[in-house]
Amino acid sequence: MRRFPSLSARQYLKALGPGAAVPLREGVRAGIGALIGIAATVGLAMLLSGDMWLGVYLVAPFGSSSVLLFAAPNSPLAQPWPAILGNTVSALTAIAVCHLVPEHALSVPLAVAAAIVTMAICRATHPPGGAVAMMVAIGAEKILPLGFGYAFVPVALGTLVLVCIAAIYAPLTGRRYPLRQFNEANKVGTHDPAPQARLGLSEEELAEILARYRQSLNLGVEDLARLVAEMKAASHRIKPQRAADIMSRDLVTVSPDTSLQKIAEIFMERGFTSLPVVENGHYRGVIFQLDLIEGAMGRKVQTNGKSGFLPAWAQRKRAVCAAEIMKTPRPVHADAPVAALLPLLAGDRDDAVPVLDGEQIVGIVTQTDLISALARQGLQAA
Repeated sequence: MRRFPSLSARQYLKALGPGAAVPLREGVRAGIGALIGIAATVGLAMLLSGDMWLGVYLVAPFGSSSVLLFAAPNSPLAQPWPAILGNTVSALTAIAVCHLVPEHALSVPLAVAAAIVTMAICRATHPPGGAVAMMVAIGAEKILPLGFGYAFVPVALGTLVLVCIAAIYAPLTGRRYPLRQFNEANKVGTHDPAPQARLGLSEEELAEILARYRQSLNLGVEDLARLVAEMKAASHRIKPQRAADIMSRDLVTVSPDTSLQKIAEIFMERGFTSLPVVENGHYRGVIFQLDLIEGAMGRKVQTNGKSGFLPAWAQRKRAVCAAEIMKTPRPVHADAPVAALLPLLAGDRDDAVPVLDGEQIVGIVTQTDLISALARQGLQAA
């Protein structure tokens, strides 16, 4: 069992004081979101029940769900899965407990306890779920006649409404909901981390840290990645050692017969500066953006004393393809030291080095990757 240092009386008293200050602007932003969300659930309750059953169909724990969804949208406890499923299974569990144990003195604590266990099993822990279970047990006389369907309407439906409003409201106010996933595609549409973050921890390593410190309900993998990945990476990877540490792995490739138009579309859509050429799984070369431009424009000519470029399609009767403009820069192995990449990337034209395993390309290192790695090394050494 992990031991934690004991706290002095002064430290205990300090722990009872206020937490981190929340900017008023953030509180107002969350409050407006909750206003919209709860107003929608009130309208839904009135539509479903009328004034007579408003107290049953307007689920009070929606208020605490709103606090999480609008004030703490990055919390792992506020994401759509735990919010919707957590409230739903808590209601189902509480209804089942009340059928088995009709006495309030026993059914209320049992319903809450069973809801917590059920949410944990479903990986859907949502604190308001405990309040849902308690509300069901306290109001069993009115809720039990509605059957298990009460867990779906209004509990699941109302939570779904709150989640949808939060998903619309968050980006409108500069927030992200649902939370960005650990392996979400980057701005160029691949799943490689950004060059400056490529030496961080894996999702499994981060999850192991959360489990070790029993913080899986307080922080998500995404939060921990932003907070401590850099610190842990510096502790066991002082500086980049190999090409494999900094290379892009999720590659977009083209075949030798790919047209220049298609290649240009990829460059424009993805923002790449180089594209590997692969045939039947074997590496053939790399197309650089500058070569594409020159390949499209063709050769330099003199006309009436003026210089210019004669387009390639004016010189040839056929279309130009990738094989005709690609280059074959010197490749390296994944275990090649980063220092060996410096002379290869120091040229004026070639800004990427392919990383091979046999005849297969397993990654590519760009000038941006190398600069980010060297800058990172300098910061760690400082």
